[in-house]
Amino acid sequence: MFGPHITLDLYDCNPKKLNDVEFIFQFLDKLPEKIGMTKISKPNIINYPGGKNSFDKGGISGFVIIAESHISIHTFAAQRFASIDIFSCKYFNIKEAEKNIIEMFEAKKVEKHFIMRGREFPKDVIKVKNIICAQRKKF
Repeated sequence: MFGPHITLDLYDCNPKKLNDVEFIFQFLDKLPEKIGMTKISKPNIINYPGGKNSFDKGGISGFVIIAESHISIHTFAAQRFASIDIFSCKYFNIKEAEKNIIEMFEAKKVEKHFIMRGREFPKDVIKVKNIICAQRKKF
């Protein structure tokens, strides 16, 4: 297995936090350490003022690259909504991460999704050897 990928869709969040560039920067800057990851870039934040359609009222998008993969966020302050992804090749305390994020954004409702990515990705050298040997025997 490569690792866990969680997605959190947060509803009815504190709109001031969702529209605060510094808050989103600090969230992405501090979360990796809180969940035992290694930050390898500064958070990249984009404050988008909104488009011409009724749905797109603007918000903040950002991501931080971690040695283990990435963490991203997209906020929609007018709709009081945030979408957050954490993808990692390293296991971490998913329940604790969820709890911290929900509390930070003061979400009243949450949709959570969890998948294990790369089910056939072998991290183990012996498994890699066995896969390669099995494939070569077919030819």
